[in-house]
Amino acid sequence: MLSGINHPDWVPELEDGKRILVVGASGGIGRALVQMIGKSNVKIGAHFATSNASLRTINVKNASMHLFKKNIMSASDCDDLADEFCEWAGGMDGIVILSGGIKKSTHFMDLTPEEWESDIFLNLNVPFYLSRAGLRKMKNSDNGGRIILTGTESALHGGSPFSFAYGTAKAGLECMVKGLAREGSHHSILVNGIRPGFIASGFHERWDNKTKKDLEERASLVPLKRGGTPEEVAALIIYLLSDWSNFITGQMLAITGGDWL
Repeated sequence: MLSGINHPDWVPELEDGKRILVVGASGGIGRALVQMIGKSNVKIGAHFATSNASLRTINVKNASMHLFKKNIMSASDCDDLADEFCEWAGGMDGIVILSGGIKKSTHFMDLTPEEWESDIFLNLNVPFYLSRAGLRKMKNSDNGGRIILTGTESALHGGSPFSFAYGTAKAGLECMVKGLAREGSHHSILVNGIRPGFIASGFHERWDNKTKKDLEERASLVPLKRGGTPEEVAALIIYLLSDWSNFITGQMLAITGGDWL
């Protein structure tokens, strides 16, 4: 599925001194992002909820990294995480929100109210609370900042009946990106989102128990005949965090390999 991919021998870098909080850093995209950012002279807060084993193996080279363990269950948890990061880093220049997931891969006709509400909370409420906390921190800075949210391309097509709350929440997140971008523009805070398609990040195996054969069949539906890599997504996020993106806000950037064309 991923054979024949040639990534460049260079990676995009951030400007010296940036302070970036990555929420949900222990997943495939999060690990790739932390490692890639780590080549820059920056401060990285890598948040995780349960296991940090994969993060501890990352060589961040030029960056300072601190691990933040927190199971986010409320708006106050989001505020606390932002406070803890800023206390360590001395402020915040960017927050990347990768956290999310699916509680149960069940047809929406069979979801309990608790399962529906859990997925909406995790994939819509939490990104809002985190974004708001980041916005408050960066509004108090003269440097502006960046907020990066994570959607999904499937939300544009009604989602899957087996991840319907997830897709619905991600569609709502696209509205959030635009509304937050309007507010942030008064303070030089840029708000954008990425809209991944089928990415070989481990997400499908974790939340839907997909087999290797399942993944190969899914990849065959993509015009480029493969899944995207976490590194390709990470490079796009770093571009949005960098000063090269100073004239981009309120946008959802798709990274899909041409899926759904």
